Amino acid sequence: MSERIDVALSNGIVTGERERDVCRFSAIPYAQAPIGSLRFAPPVPSTWRGRLDATRPGPVAPQLPSRLRGAMGDFEASQSEDCLHLTVWTPSPDSRRRPVVVWLHGGAHQSGGGALDWYSGARLAARGDLVVVAPNYRLAALGWLCVPGEFANLGLLDNEAALDWVHEHIESFGGDPERITVMGQSAGAASIACLLMRAPRFDRAILQSAPLGRGLRSAEQAGQLADAMLEAAGVRSMGEARAAPIDAFLRAQQAPRVLDVLKAAGGNQNPFGPAADGEVLPIDANEALWRGCGKVDVLIGYTKDEMAAFPAFGVDPEAERVGDALFGAPSRRWAGDAVRSGRSAWLYRFDFAPSARFGACHCIELPFVFDTVDAFIEAPMMSGTMREDARRLTQDLQRAWVDFIRGGSPGWTAGPQPHIFS
Repeated sequence: MSERIDVALSNGIVTGERERDVCRFSAIPYAQAPIGSLRFAPPVPSTWRGRLDATRPGPVAPQLPSRLRGAMGDFEASQSEDCLHLTVWTPSPDSRRRPVVVWLHGGAHQSGGGALDWYSGARLAARGDLVVVAPNYRLAALGWLCVPGEFANLGLLDNEAALDWVHEHIESFGGDPERITVMGQSAGAASIACLLMRAPRFDRAILQSAPLGRGLRSAEQAGQLADAMLEAAGVRSMGEARAAPIDAFLRAQQAPRVLDVLKAAGGNQNPFGPAADGEVLPIDANEALWRGCGKVDVLIGYTKDEMAAFPAFGVDPEAERVGDALFGAPSRRWAGDAVRSGRSAWLYRFDFAPSARFGACHCIELPFVFDTVDAFIEAPMMSGTMREDARRLTQDLQRAWVDFIRGGSPGWTAGPQPHIFS
């Protein structure tokens, strides 16, 4: 049975719920709704006042179904442009000043959400005596369109705005704003690497299956894609773009001209992602990316069969080669460069493969990092998982992640030699 619990912030009173060992505060706005004149604009701090009911999950960003649903399964969640919210899990909103971990979800910058049950931070917070924060951020065209004369990389600026909110308010939830780890998977991990090109607002980073460098477009390439998107959405100006229905942009993602532009770019590119616009990210973003290795200590890794989660790939030597090129080799390079820069870096590889079809695929570690195996019960990639294996892996991963988040070693020797989870 849950009980309501209040936290006083500068805006007013936030009401959440305590369930057993953890308090949850859902859908706290960290920025104003990015609608109307704020669509395609940088995030503006939230202005709510009075009392905020944070007992129910909020919507995620508008999106199409994930291309990985064949492996991960699907989810049901309401969608809205008014999605710049975050969820906080804490053992208690007291004065303990616990380490904080901020989770940036993956999804190719076009799907997912911090508010999903898949990423509940409740058990991680309870096990590690941590404060866990999971923001939503803008996805697809609304977060990553790069139009000349307009701000680009809005999803990345949303991430920063959420981190600013954490610095300002997390102490009221029992967290320590001077001990922040940012943790992300796939596109979320790539965003962390991009945040390190700027002035990082965190002390440590966990990069899970980070496609480091892949998808970083020049402003010219991103502009060509933006032109195709706007044409496909049927808009001729940014004024029209700010007034167009969101469904127009979602449909445009699959328009033939957009797909042609992506095909011409080569490399099986995703339609959305960071752009080297020269303002939010530097023009030399690909070089600046690797300079970020020396800025924070890191726990970084990948899975053995990354590509098996993606359509048209399976578990075979060629798929493993592609996955290692996209995820494995860059992770090893990051760990090695970080150590050479004087930082501490620990590398891992996740080999647990419960099904022959998906093996140790992209995203397979997530149920164990969060101890949310029950939320992934319908995920095909989890088929064949034995209860004792789930318990063992959850204990092993959470122990390592918590020890790192609390400022220590995850339990193996630092450097570019991976620790294997199997």
